[in-house]
Amino acid sequence: MAQAFRTLALLGKANNDEVHQTISALYEFLSAQNYTVLTESRLARQLPCPSDHCLDIVELGKHADLAIVVGGDGHMLGAARVLARYDVPVIGVNRGNLGFLTDLSPHNFRTPLQQVLAGEYQTEHRFLLETTIYRHGEPKSSNTALNEAVLHPGKIAHMIEYSVYIDDSFVFSQRADGMIVSTPTGSTAYALSAGGPILMPQLDVMTLVPMFPHTLSCRPIVIDAHRQVKLVISPDNPDEQLHVSCDGHVTLSVHPGDEIIIRRAPHHLTLLHPKDYDYFNVLRTKLGWSNQLF
Repeated sequence: MAQAFRTLALLGKANNDEVHQTISALYEFLSAQNYTVLTESRLARQLPCPSDHCLDIVELGKHADLAIVVGGDGHMLGAARVLARYDVPVIGVNRGNLGFLTDLSPHNFRTPLQQVLAGEYQTEHRFLLETTIYRHGEPKSSNTALNEAVLHPGKIAHMIEYSVYIDDSFVFSQRADGMIVSTPTGSTAYALSAGGPILMPQLDVMTLVPMFPHTLSCRPIVIDAHRQVKLVISPDNPDEQLHVSCDGHVTLSVHPGDEIIIRRAPHHLTLLHPKDYDYFNVLRTKLGWSNQLF
């Protein structure tokens, strides 16, 4: 088979026996086919790779043609936020729980992976969110998310007062436990558990899902992804810090009176799937939907 990619990067969770087993098998399989295999530096002690092929994730993004991430959706999210900046396509081997983003089985990855490496694959572009906290009109912190940005209290759950604007147009003020701003990729994650809709990944939209609003009339809103969402935190909130969580990995501190700007990030994640990938089959399998009856 022809090779669509030459330099491959292996990423995964360090000090995990199952991940180590899969990464070792991948390294052996790919090296035997004369691919240049780069590995995440924290995996270096687990693999017999040359020292100049063990790089941090930023350097992997600069040099790899394709990244193979071993782990669950959480590890994929962490890798995706970095690799998306370098337009490196990514494919996942599932060593987690649900695995909406990691298609390949750790027990049967060779044939589908070989087909992908030969150029037989589906491509999806998933956009990210960029969240910036403004205090007194000045940016204080910023980060990106592939799934969602979540406004929430600190350690103790309580109501937050905030107002929502879309492109500077006032939408509503609300008392709630928080707000989830989700991408289509994140619609099967935290937003789903809060009552948000499932969105096909190809849709160019964002979803605003309130968390336990103190009203019976508030429902999720789906908006164009090219719009800007602004959450204004009421100065009447308690002085304790609030937080914005990006994919559950990065936490940005928020104070009463701050403004949170959430917009589509300038870069996107290129996600590869095997040729037989079917999004609705993934939903049926992961969410336990019933199979066809007739």
